[in-house]
Amino acid sequence: MFKSVLRVNLKRNFVCRTFASERTALYDFHVNKGGKIVNFGGYLLPVQYNDLSIVNSHLFTRKNASIFDVSHMLQTEIFGKGCVEFMESLCTADIQNLGDNSGSLTVFTNDRGGILDDLIVNKIHDEHLYVVSNAAMKESDKKIMMTGLEKYKKSNTSSNITIKFHDPSETSLLALQGPKAAENLQKIVDCDLSQLYFMNTTSATVANVNCRVTRCGYTGEDGFEISIPSEKSVEIAEELLKNEDVKLAGLGARDSLRLEAGLCLYGNDISENTTPIDGALTWLVSKRRREQKNFPGAEQILEKIRNASEVKRVGLQSENGPPARQGAFILNDSGEQLGTVTSGCPSPSLGKNIAMGYIPTKFNKVGTKVNLKIRDKLYNAVITKMPFVKSNYYQKPK
Repeated sequence: MFKSVLRVNLKRNFVCRTFASERTALYDFHVNKGGKIVNFGGYLLPVQYNDLSIVNSHLFTRKNASIFDVSHMLQTEIFGKGCVEFMESLCTADIQNLGDNSGSLTVFTNDRGGILDDLIVNKIHDEHLYVVSNAAMKESDKKIMMTGLEKYKKSNTSSNITIKFHDPSETSLLALQGPKAAENLQKIVDCDLSQLYFMNTTSATVANVNCRVTRCGYTGEDGFEISIPSEKSVEIAEELLKNEDVKLAGLGARDSLRLEAGLCLYGNDISENTTPIDGALTWLVSKRRREQKNFPGAEQILEKIRNASEVKRVGLQSENGPPARQGAFILNDSGEQLGTVTSGCPSPSLGKNIAMGYIPTKFNKVGTKVNLKIRDKLYNAVITKMPFVKSNYYQKPK
């Protein structure tokens, strides 16, 4: 029952994202390996594979390592003097103070402080950035960067900044996630992964192919994202699959893993109508950027930091009943609606239902009891600290 509920819940999430139908370079590979294909963010991608249910794939990732095709995401490189200053004009990160070959999660914001997308910016050095952002916001992100660059060049006429957007037909992206990711990748990579810490990136040769390897991911586990020339993507995936503790995983496990890790899905948990403060992402607005106030919506965001946001993203956990899906109402004991669920599913790791949603900040204390309205019935839930499952990132020793 638990497995079937998770499968139906996730299937609804992915079907509702149907747009056009593009394919990554690994499409035929997925089909040949038994991938069950769905349309997600305009791309045909596997939701799961025949050899493992979504639940078993999820649990396998937590114990071993799984390969996810995330080539649909937008990979961007920015070159030239002033590229750090340019990128900081669009987002909230302190890129200037990042070390070379290190990165940061950040957000593009609008003039109201709303989140236009979440992304990872890696500073290779002062004149080279490598950026990964969401597939569903690909065209919007391109416009943000190109419009921003046009504006930047008007006040910096000597700027030689250029932007390269990588197409999935030329550059693929594989995520290898799980506690056994490092030991298996180490067998085919020419760099010492013990010296590559969480949110660090490097150029490396993987199975004799020139790639970019970044230690990051979307599961809460240790792992890597490997940027690969598309004509070599299947070759590298096959090389990794020679290890019995590495398997393919699809969008179903990716979604439940990220929810257990308390990570946001853009369009569900954060949007242009939520600020980083509403989304419990205040840490994305760095101290220097708060002082300089030179990013879109700075005043609105700083006002919420000073005086607290009216609403806050919270974690929810329930022992009984069906999982709360996006749009389910969150009620107090008096039947008053406090807010709505933005993401929810059964947690394979915990054997309980988990969710995220927004409620007034005054009710967001961990341990607060609430009710979830699901198909006109009420089910008990409790406000829970996130992440729901402890994260296992490979951090540099302090």
